[in-house]
Amino acid sequence: MAKSNNWTKEETIIAFNVYCKIPFKSSSKTNPTIIKYANIIGRSPSALNMKVGNFGRLDPELKKQGIVGLGNGSKLDEIVWNEFNGNWGKLAYESELLIAEFQNKKVEEIIDDEVFEFPFGTERETIIKQRVNQNFFRSTILSSYNLKCCITGLSISEFLVASHIIPWKKNENNRLNPHNGLCLNSIHDKAFDKGFITITPDYKIKVSKYFDDYKNDEAIPDFFLKYENQSIILPDRFLPSKDFLDWHYTNLFKK
Repeated sequence: MAKSNNWTKEETIIAFNVYCKIPFKSSSKTNPTIIKYANIIGRSPSALNMKVGNFGRLDPELKKQGIVGLGNGSKLDEIVWNEFNGNWGKLAYESELLIAEFQNKKVEEIIDDEVFEFPFGTERETIIKQRVNQNFFRSTILSSYNLKCCITGLSISEFLVASHIIPWKKNENNRLNPHNGLCLNSIHDKAFDKGFITITPDYKIKVSKYFDDYKNDEAIPDFFLKYENQSIILPDRFLPSKDFLDWHYTNLFKK
């Protein structure tokens, strides 16, 4: 029997998941991510790409950049957008559960982590949910920054980290909020996490005076000092929150 042209809510939630995971400017019917998830939900790549474009028209951050998305969306698109945009924990886990169900798999089977073995017992579900959410956060942040470190422009994905502005342990409500994320390479992620660098609310990089004691190290000017007061590369969407950046500057930065 032919698939109905009408999208279900479950399909639309997965489309919103894909919208968050893919750089908007890279979305097309030939994009591998579009093809992958279109196959999972039994839609054509063109149809899923169009649905991603429909979500783009609802995104005020894209509108500010003059990117308007597609003009014809459904009421269901708006319902899903309003339910999940801002409710990142709910979106991350529920959408990944649906993706697993469409493949007749358990959610832990679709986590991109081949070496991790989940424990048995009561903590299993908690750990699985945490790992699913972390994977979603990473995909969302890296796609928003077009797979580039926002300080150096490095684009080797194996070296990139979805870094929290307010650390995971400090603010449970914003653990999965993409406005609490930066795409950094692993060295600058560690430096940011420890407060050796920060990013101001106007998106300027500040380097700690801590490095003054290490100016004779040849790597210090290249890795850190030359970025002082430079602007970061801004994401296409999910701009880092000015309030979160101010928190980092005030509470973690080694002045």
